[in-house]
Amino acid sequence: MDIIFEVVDKSKRRVYLSKERWKHIITEHPEITKIEELIQTLTIPTKILSSDRDPNVKWYFLYKKERKRYLKVSVKYLNGVGYIITAHYTTKIQ
Repeated sequence: MDIIFEVVDKSKRRVYLSKERWKHIITEHPEITKIEELIQTLTIPTKILSSDRDPNVKWYFLYKKERKRYLKVSVKYLNGVGYIITAHYTTKIQ
């Protein structure tokens, strides 16, 4: 797996973004253009929630004032290491 970046999230766990997932994000959610936005969301989130569908998935939200929306980054943790699944903008934390 080709890794674009590794970062330590707010909960002190390593999180990775693969080239394959970055390609998915920019194809399906072209409003996201900067990797730095993802890093910011993981390191200084407004809120972190657990997925209601998968106990291994956490949702990180960061409010972006200029868009009046939250950037939501979904991370799946396996053996204590996180992998970004997807990211998109949303109007509310859910």
